[in-house]
Amino acid sequence: MSIAPKRKHSQARKNKRRSNVWKLSTPAFSNCTQCGELKTPHRVCANCGYYNGKQIIKIEA
Repeated sequence: MSIAPKRKHSQARKNKRRSNVWKLSTPAFSNCTQCGELKTPHRVCANCGYYNGKQIIKIEA
């Protein structure tokens, strides 16, 4: 004996069930070791231009 659904699930019900797939988590932040500004990890700091203790981008004041 197999158990089969008796009624078709509506598109709205199907989409409600699948709705959490597209949600993204918030990005992580870390402090820049050079200037202390918040930045995303493994990226050059937009404030001072340093990455891993070395100046990568020259930022003009």
